Amino acid sequence: MSKTTFRLAGAGMALAASAAFVRARTADAERAHPPRGHFITVDGVRLHYTDDGQGPPVVVFHGLGSMVEELALSGLLREAAKRHRVIAFDRPGYGHSERPRRWRFSAATQARLFYKAIRALDVHRPVVLAHSWGALVAIELVLQFPGLVRSMVLESGLYFPRPRADLPLLVSPAIPVLGDLMSHTVSPLIARAMWPAWLKMLFAPAPVPSYFARFPMWMALRPSQLRATAEDAAFTLPAEMHVAARLRDLRLPITLVVGRGDRYVDPDRHTMRMHRMLPRGTRLVVSPHSGHMVHHSDLPLVLAAIAVAAMPLSA
Repeated sequence: MSKTTFRLAGAGMALAASAAFVRARTADAERAHPPRGHFITVDGVRLHYTDDGQGPPVVVFHGLGSMVEELALSGLLREAAKRHRVIAFDRPGYGHSERPRRWRFSAATQARLFYKAIRALDVHRPVVLAHSWGALVAIELVLQFPGLVRSMVLESGLYFPRPRADLPLLVSPAIPVLGDLMSHTVSPLIARAMWPAWLKMLFAPAPVPSYFARFPMWMALRPSQLRATAEDAAFTLPAEMHVAARLRDLRLPITLVVGRGDRYVDPDRHTMRMHRMLPRGTRLVVSPHSGHMVHHSDLPLVLAAIAVAAMPLSA
């Protein structure tokens, strides 16, 4: 056997072992974390959501690489449901929601899906709370369907086209053929190795809370969710360009929530800039000790923002 053949055989065996390991961890994670909510099928896409509490409705969209489980861990859903009907969706491909490969799920496409889901669930004039990448979906929802949403609370959002250093790493699982191979073998292992540093960066300057050890990491590292994350990352720049061009068209109350120390989405280049360009009625709420994950490190601030956003418009 030549050296080249030997090396190829060794590489093949390593990839096969990686694939078997990823399959096992994925299966374990899915058994340990079954769906906690309900399902609704919209345009052939099966979406998972939770629906708890009573009162003025609040619809929640998570960010890149996340899921309803992460929102629940923070206490956000539980605490908000004490005063509101809270509907939190797994966006397509995340958590337990499907992401059929026949579609390309841009922020605008996701907004159209959620419009139909919100109507089907008989949710009238909700407050929309959106974190990070979910803010792009929320803004598209409002722009495409004026009058559907009462007000928005946008937390740690990205709104303007900016180059991102993490883009090449995030988008690789979306590359045809090669991306599939990577997402079933090496990509989950690389992501697992980077996980502690990634969390530290997202939460800093606040510490990563001890309870976050319960987050279903291997649900987030499944090949299907890595691909969803990669596709969203690939759509980030065009989504930002589309949203930035129409921000002045927004005609509803907006509360912008941001952590002053956010190292993932620059507050000055996104939230502060958006606040300067929108009407005076837009509220800015800054958590001085938080980073990107404000609903974890400063939950009372986010709950207060929801309460204000849900007030009668004449108040």
